[in-house]
Parts: sequence; C-alpha cells; structure tokens
Amino acid sequence: MNRFIVISASIAIFLSIVYSPLLNSNYWLRWRASLIPSTKLAADLIVKNGVIFTSDPSLPFADSMAIRDGRILRLGNYSSLQDLSGYGTKELNFEGKIVVPGFIDSHVHLISAGLQMAHVQLGGVNQKDEVVTRVKAAALNAKKGSWILGGGWNNDLWGGELPVASCIDEVTSDNPVWLTRMDGHMGLANSVALKLAGVTSQSKDPKGGTIMRTTDGEPTGLLIDAAMELILAQIAELSVDERREAMLRASSFALTRGVTAVVDFGRYFPGAPVEHSWQDFSDVYQWADSSGKMIIRVCLFFPMETWSRLYDVIHKAGRALSNWIYFGGVKAFADGSLGSNSALFHEPYFDDPRNSGLQVMDFENLFNMTMASDKAGLQVAIHAIGDRANDLILDMYESVASRNGKRDRRFRIEHAQHLASGTADRFGQQGIVASVQPDHLLDDADVAIRKLGADRAQKGSYLFQSILSNKALLALGSDWPVASVYPLHAIRTAMKRIPPRWESAWNPSECLALNEVLIAHTISAAQACFLENEIGSLSTGKLADFVILSTDSWDEFAREGSASVEATYLGGMQAYP
Repeated sequence: MNRFIVISASIAIFLSIVYSPLLNSNYWLRWRASLIPSTKLAADLIVKNGVIFTSDPSLPFADSMAIRDGRILRLGNYSSLQDLSGYGTKELNFEGKIVVPGFIDSHVHLISAGLQMAHVQLGGVNQKDEVVTRVKAAALNAKKGSWILGGGWNNDLWGGELPVASCIDEVTSDNPVWLTRMDGHMGLANSVALKLAGVTSQSKDPKGGTIMRTTDGEPTGLLIDAAMELILAQIAELSVDERREAMLRASSFALTRGVTAVVDFGRYFPGAPVEHSWQDFSDVYQWADSSGKMIIRVCLFFPMETWSRLYDVIHKAGRALSNWIYFGGVKAFADGSLGSNSALFHEPYFDDPRNSGLQVMDFENLFNMTMASDKAGLQVAIHAIGDRANDLILDMYESVASRNGKRDRRFRIEHAQHLASGTADRFGQQGIVASVQPDHLLDDADVAIRKLGADRAQKGSYLFQSILSNKALLALGSDWPVASVYPLHAIRTAMKRIPPRWESAWNPSECLALNEVLIAHTISAAQACFLENEIGSLSTGKLADFVILSTDSWDEFAREGSASVEATYLGGMQAYP
C-alpha cells in the first residue's frame, strides 16, 4: 500500500513537471511562433478591425495589417495574418475606425513654418486695426532696436485695402518691423526698417521685384518679391538653435494633422539667399538625422541656381540619407502671386489694367538652368500661378524634354492655380506633375473674381478635376505657412469647393471625389517625388506610416469629407498623440 502511494505520488510529480508549461500562456505563444516557417518572421504588431484605405489599387481596402521592423509584412483580413503572429507580437484594435496612409504634404516650407509659429501671428485677421493691435503688443515686449517679425496677413479679409508703413509706425517707433503677407510674395516694413535698409524715393526697383510707392513716389512700406531682399538683408541671420527648434516645432505640429512626410522647398523665395537651403540642410537636417531627432520624413528641394551642388551630393551619397531624409530636386520661380498682383497672366488684371504680372526670373537663364538640371538627372519643380506663367513653363518643359531625350523626369509645376483654355490637358499629355494646394482656393475665390473678372476666374481657376481627368499626376499640399498644414481640411475643400461666406461650390465641375483626393495626398504625392517604393500606400514592404481617423463610416466620410486625426503612426510606432 505504501509502495503504491509512493509510486502514485512520483507519477503525479513527474506529470506536473512535464505538463506545467502547457498551462502557461507564454508557452503557447512560443509554440505558435515556432510553427511560423523560417522564411517568415513574426510580426512586431498586428493591427485589426479597421476600414483600411490602402491607396494601392491591387488591394484598395483591408481590415488588418501586420508590421515588422517598421515595414508592412502583409495586409488582408485578420484570419489571413494569424501565421505571422508569434511570441512578442502585439495587437492593436482599430475598433472599426477608418485608417489611411500617412499624409504627404507636397509643398511646405518647414523651417519657415516653425519660425512663424514663434512670431506675430496675423493669419485669419479680418480687421486692419487688429494687425496694429498685435504688433503693438509685440513691441511692448521687445527690446529697443530689436526686430519685430510676423506674417500671415491677408488684406482681402478686411476688404482689400493694403496696409502701409504709417499704420504701424506710431506703435513701433523704437523697433524695425517686417510682416510678410500670407502668400510670401509681399511684405510690410515700417519706417524704421525702411530707413535701415536705405529704401527711399530714389531707390530703384530690383530685377524681379517692386517697391510700392505713393503717387508722390515715396515708398509705402510694401515690397514685392525680389524687393523684399532689401529688408531681409538687414535682419540678423537666425541662429542654428533657432532653426533647429523651428524644424522640430513644425514637425511636431504636422504629426497632429496626420502628416508623416513633407516635400520641403526650404526658406527659398525670390530675393532670398540661395545659401539658406544649404545651411539648413547641414545645420538642421543632417544634425537631426545623425542625432535621432527626426520625427517626420522630408524630401528636400534646393534652389535651381545650385543644381550642380545637389548633383554632387547625390552622386556621392545617393538619393536618401536615411528613411527620414530624401533628396528631391531643384526649384525655381516663374512669377509671383495673385494677391500681390505679381502672378503672370496673358491679360491685364481686371483691377489693374496696366499690369499683367511679374516674370520673376529671366527666361533665358531659367531655360538654361532647367536644361542643365534635367541633363544631370535632377527633378525640376517651378512655381507658376498665372496662366501665362504656366504656359511658359509647359512650353519650356516640352523643349527641354525634346532636347535632352526621353526619360522618367516627372517635371513639376508648383501651384498651377490659373490656367488658360486647353492648358489643363497639357499636364497629362506631357507627363507634368501638378502640385496644388486646395486650401488656397478658399482665400482666392473672391480675390480672383475681383482681380481677373468673374468669367476668367470661373473658367481657369483651380482646375483639379480637369487636370486629373486628363491623366496627369495630381499631388496635394498646403504651402505651409502660407496656409496651415491640414490635409483633412484640404480634402474637404477639394471635395466641396465652398469658400467662406459662399453657399455653393465655386465651379462645382472641378470637385474631386474622396478616393481621388486621398490618392492625391498619399500615393500620387509619393510618385510626384519618386518615393512611391517607400511611402504613399499601405502595401507589403513599404514603411508602415498610417493615420487613424475619428470616423467609422466610409459612406459619411465620402459624402461630407469630415473627420479628425485620432493617432499618427510612423514605421509602425505611435508618433501622435
């Protein structure tokens, strides 16, 4: 009897030792991972139960996605991903929410945006007196003699009357002031700043710029395009720390709006030193990349005047420094802006019959630089807003392509806001990328009618659907800080086209559908800068950048275009909130 008890106890102890691991859930996870074929690694993260819009035509929608090492392993339904679940695999339940690829903003000035966030904020101000009030408040807190900087003002919000130096002179007698207009092509200086810059009635307009004057020939304080350099040359260069902080500040804000990548055209505009872009590359971007501080992906464009320098860098380093920093190409300007009456048109401005706009760069010089840049294999992007400017650049691109031979060059036109009859067709015919900013439409609707006349404005402005239906590549952006970085707002604008105080759409035949706009803000934006193999869609092998939206109804989203960002992920890691 005792021997039986001893034997039974021994067997019980043996079985408990052998089978106890089976009662541990980690054992089963390890066992399941061991069943995954050696050629398939277990996922770090499986996200499930979502309405995932992929921007990939081979699989437009999925409900789950497996991620490893920052890249997508597979998409499909949840059951189809079970073989990728192993020990250590985490899961995230989307709870039915819509998920889209990380938004790519195709046109920003990232450091400028971050700097403006720290300056006098004048965006959206609809009374001229409020501009004075905000500048006065800044002056009260400024050291005597220090510059007061700000931007974002839009005179069209208070009836169109342009501000002049005398508006702010009384409250800024001890400080020079420089306030840029929201489009970045005009700025207001006070009298202290004009005196420092030596701008007088005897000053001549620089090439590609205008000093606005009274009927007596005295400067009003407003300077357009290249003339802005007269003031900018007097402002002390920003410190390295200021520029680094600005980039990080802007990047953090972009994440809150679901932006995971931007095409950055830098602090380059007519009259600005071309060296700024290169200083920012070395002082800010290379520093952030090497120190692990990059939090969004950037594709950098540089002034076309420096094309050979960019060619040398790409020749030595390739087209990417890392998964965070990519080299795009070169940029130039053909004209100015509508609001500053410097966009170049075939016909005169309706409200300024002796003015058809401003050709910012000498055309022969622009042509020669474009030829050289393209021959070196660089992508070219040119700012063109007026209909004549767009036609000139399209003609030039056609000539350059003919001379340099066939290749995948993806020439870009930045803005393409106002087009002559038949010009929209040429984008698709010539394979030109139209890099457009829908939210500019909201600022320009009333302005365009006043400056161009109702018929010209209606027929030729913001022809998104016309460009897209002719099989051109349409890439969406914001032009931040000219407009705020806000893809979901831009999506609604492109779908609805209803300006402030309007009850109906401006040219409704140019409205886009939701899927068209999402594609233009994701995969088409990636194709527009040669990054479609890395980002832009939720596809196997690509970086796992995605955004979780607040809505769970695709039908409602498609109908209203309204949603907000709940979370932003880069490389499968939560970056916001």
